[in-house]
Amino acid sequence: MNKPKLPAESVRDVDFSFQKMNRTDFEECEFVNCVFTDLSRLSFIDCHFKNCNLSNSKTVDTALKSCKFSGCKLLGMNFSASKDFIFEVHFEDCLMDYVSFDRKKLNKSSFTRCKLHGANFTEADLSKSTLVNCDLYDALFSGTNLSSVDLTSAINFIIDPELNNIKKAKFTLQGLPGLLQRHHILLD
Repeated sequence: MNKPKLPAESVRDVDFSFQKMNRTDFEECEFVNCVFTDLSRLSFIDCHFKNCNLSNSKTVDTALKSCKFSGCKLLGMNFSASKDFIFEVHFEDCLMDYVSFDRKKLNKSSFTRCKLHGANFTEADLSKSTLVNCDLYDALFSGTNLSSVDLTSAINFIIDPELNNIKKAKFTLQGLPGLLQRHHILLD
């Protein structure tokens, strides 16, 4: 049986809105109960953010490679300006209202039990990503690639099949109103 891999470094209870980051590259680091306001030009590889507040953090040229966010608050965070190369993020039990993934390639990313009210997925590539038990109230999907995405446990989404690629995406019967809203069809 394999033991869980321990982080190379653990940073706890630091408010980086008042304290500057001591370097620009972080690999296999764990950040617990930290506050961030600017991640610009920093590189995070295989890092785990737990119970952190990253709301409205800047991400200009930020590298996020295989990073996990658990129980984090990411309100209004704009991932669109972060680096595209090997961009891979995983979110679990996160509050993500008004985040933006505009034109982001997210096809290896996952969202589990996240609240994504008003999130922007315009022209994003979500193919092969997972959205499990997520609340997508008022999330924006336009020109979004949702092919092969399982949305059977997602709620409150409105996705126009004429404006988005939903080939082989999975939905439940309860999700049909979110696909038909444009046509003003009433379902009983």
